[in-house]
Order: sequence, then C-alpha cells, then structure tokens
Amino acid sequence: MTTLPVVAHENLTPTEVARATGPRRWGVMFAAIWLFYLISPLSAAWDRGGWRGAVGILATLVFAAIYLATFLRMRWRRTGSPFRPPMRAAQGAAVVLAEIALAVVMCATIGQEGDAAAVYIAVICVMCLHTRWAWLASVTVAVSTYAATLWVPGWHRDEGILFGTLVATLAIWGISQSINRNIEVLAVREENARLALDDERNRFARDLHDILGHSLTVITVKAELANRLIEVDPERARTELADLERLSRDALADVRRAVEGYRELTLPGELARARTALSAAEIDAELPNTTDDVPSDRRELFAWAVREGITNVIRHSGARKCTVVLGEHEVEVRDDGRGAVSAGAGNGLTGLRERAAALGGTVVTQSLDPGFSLRVVVP
Repeated sequence: MTTLPVVAHENLTPTEVARATGPRRWGVMFAAIWLFYLISPLSAAWDRGGWRGAVGILATLVFAAIYLATFLRMRWRRTGSPFRPPMRAAQGAAVVLAEIALAVVMCATIGQEGDAAAVYIAVICVMCLHTRWAWLASVTVAVSTYAATLWVPGWHRDEGILFGTLVATLAIWGISQSINRNIEVLAVREENARLALDDERNRFARDLHDILGHSLTVITVKAELANRLIEVDPERARTELADLERLSRDALADVRRAVEGYRELTLPGELARARTALSAAEIDAELPNTTDDVPSDRRELFAWAVREGITNVIRHSGARKCTVVLGEHEVEVRDDGRGAVSAGAGNGLTGLRERAAALGGTVVTQSLDPGFSLRVVVP
C-alpha cells in the first residue's frame, strides 16, 4: 500500500509572515521528502532498461517536478491567505491532466510500480481544483487505478492503492478546511481587536468631552466674572482668578487621570463642584447635603449625571435657579431656564446614555414650564 503524502502547513503569525523565507524553505523540504515514494517506480524503470526504462525515468522525474512546482506555487500564493487553487481553473485542470498523462506513461513503460503516482495526483487535484471537481477527479483516479490492478494483464490486485488515494484526498481536503477555518478565526480576532480599539477610542473621547466640557465651562464663567469685577471689586476678582488657577489645575489632573485610565468620579465631589460652578454663574443652587441614600454601584453614574446636568444648565439654560435631587434609584437636575434649548442631544448626553445603559438605566430629558429636567433612572 502506498503511503499518503502530506502537505505541510504552519499557522503564520505576523512575525512569521515577516520572516517567511525560513518557514517556506522548511515546508518545501518537508513536501520533497514525500517524493521518496517515487523511488520505487524510478528503481523499476532503471531495472527495466532500454528505451522504456529511459522514458519511465524521464516521466517520473517530470511528474515529481510538476508536483513540487505546484506545491511551491500554492505555498507562495497562500501565505497568510485562505487555501485555494493558486491558478485559474483552466490552468489547474491542465496541470492535473498533465500529471495524469505522465502517470499513464509511467505505468505503460514501468508497469504496476507506476501506479504510485495516483496518490500524488489526488493531492494535486485538491491543490489545483475547486472542491467539487477535486473530489470527482480524485475518486475517478482512485477507481481507475484500482480497476487497472484488476484488469491489466500481469498486474496484481491492490486494494491499498484505492484506499491510499481516497485517504490522500480526504486528508488534504481536511487540511485545506482546517487552514481556512484558522484564517477565518484570525480574521475574526483581528476584527474584534479593531472594534475593541474603536470602542476604547470612542469611550475615551466621550470621557474627555465630559471632563473638559464641564471644567472649561466653569473656567469660562469665572473668567467672565473676574473680568467684570476687576474695576468694581478687585479683591473678589483676585479670588475668582485664584479659583481659575485651581480649576485649571483640577482639569489638568482630570485629563491625566483619564489618560491613565482612572476615570472614577465621586458623587460628593461633583456636588461640591456643582455648588462652586453655579455660584460663579450666579445661579441659585439647591443641592442635597448627603449622598448616603445612593448605592455604591450607582454613585459614579449619578456623578456623571450631575456633571452633565450642571454643565448644560450653566451653558444653555439662562436659569436663575438649579435643583439637584438624589434618590436611591434616580438623580435629577432641573432648572427654571429656557427649557427646550437644553434638550439637544450632544456628545455629553450620548455618553451619559451609554453609561446608564451599562447599568440597565435610562436617561430622561423633559422640558418644564419653565425650565428643563435631566433625570437618570436605574431600576
């Protein structure tokens, strides 16, 4: 029984692709080893001698050269890509027919030893033809070769050649499917990594917007107030300028924490900032004195809600009063300003909705008469 030739395959990583010369060289050597099984027909041709022996040797060597060249072309074309025919359908069919013709010449000049070529033809079929035609050609070659061992005078019955050819087809087809599945898995992993990177970029952009949007709004309001107070109340103007310096340092610290990945806010800290920011904007503030009723897993979300709500009140509302209401399941920021003007869905509200959704919560915006309300509710 003829032993099955195997096509080698390495699952190439990016590093291996960059250094593909080494793996390819070893793969070619591994493929060439399986040509060892053509020594038997070569030996038989040598022993036969005469013109038949010479033609048999030449046909065997050309057969081996085409097999190896086809494998090389497959390997050079396939590196990092799916297992598929390395040439057009007509070219692949021509290669298969050429190998079959050479195999017939081998059998005609050498004898039954030439039927060893059938296993290599099965491998060539899988490498050069699409799946349906590859299986049809391989089964035809296997059955025809086995039939020849039954009907050709002087040949002995050999079930091994039938088994070996079919197993060769199945093995190489299985290897091709495994290669394609591995490549698909790698492609999915790369796509998941790309999506995760995009999500991280979006998250970072959202957090940076929330952090700087609030801080720069307060800084702008205080700068305007300090500018108005320079002539009428220099002492308070200096106080506001000192607050400006402190706020800018805080904003820088917030950005650094965001870059480092430490973005957690504290609800008491946000309420304190809200009180300062509203005071600077000359908006009366009605804020809770304690956060004890808020569960710990919701405090960061509610802190973001307070930050977004207060920022919008200062920027857009024109309000004279702002109220923050805290509860176990919700937080509300409402004002007595222009109402619908604050209802636009910007990046801040989008980010807040994403954070709320992560905890199963919702963001509710509502125009009042007068004013506007922003609520985050977590069941």
